[in-house]
Amino acid sequence: MTTTLITGANRGLGYETARRLVEAGHTVYVGARDPQRGKQAADELGAHYLPLDVTSDESVDAAAEQLTELDVLINNAGIPGPFKEARDLTADEFHQVFDLNVYGPVRMIHRFLPLLERSADPVIVNVSSGLGSIAAAVQADAIDTVPVWVPAPAYGASKAALNMLTVQYAKQLPNLRINTVDPGYTATDFNGRTGYQTVEEGAEIIVRLAMIDKDGPTAEYLSLHGTIPW
Repeated sequence: MTTTLITGANRGLGYETARRLVEAGHTVYVGARDPQRGKQAADELGAHYLPLDVTSDESVDAAAEQLTELDVLINNAGIPGPFKEARDLTADEFHQVFDLNVYGPVRMIHRFLPLLERSADPVIVNVSSGLGSIAAAVQADAIDTVPVWVPAPAYGASKAALNMLTVQYAKQLPNLRINTVDPGYTATDFNGRTGYQTVEEGAEIIVRLAMIDKDGPTAEYLSLHGTIPW
């Protein structure tokens, strides 16, 4: 039985990913900050609720103490942050976005790595975005695998950082399969349901990467359309 932990899994892409993996036979832990929403989601999915705030070392430590094994970690929790022009952004606003989108996965990997390294097929999936592609930001009109350029400095920078984190960890931890994924512009509460994809379509690449084995890819940036340029 594969044991999977998904952060931010009480709604949206995390919820749909959990549903699909429970259906595939995984034992899924729904990581969520809100106990009421987390428990409700877990009950609906046939999963287990795990109290988890990835911005808190204490919360991540407490969550890790509740698990005795882990095969797949999906770092899905994230926030869009403010969509402002660069001149209006403050360091505090950047810090809030990075604390969840970058430092959160760092906390999770650091604390859950001992469990993952005991797995026969350990996998980490970092949920990124096409907006984290520097190549796409520079050549927005030339790359058709990601959305057009969007002015989101804090969010884009955090996802670019998550992409580099993925490569660094994958190179240093060759026994794990560690990848970053772009789900595409999916209609969820995260973006006010403005996305053009369904949540089922958006979760597909996350599910695929969560189900790879030791022969699967690592240190890659992937979407349903193929490899995303860094």
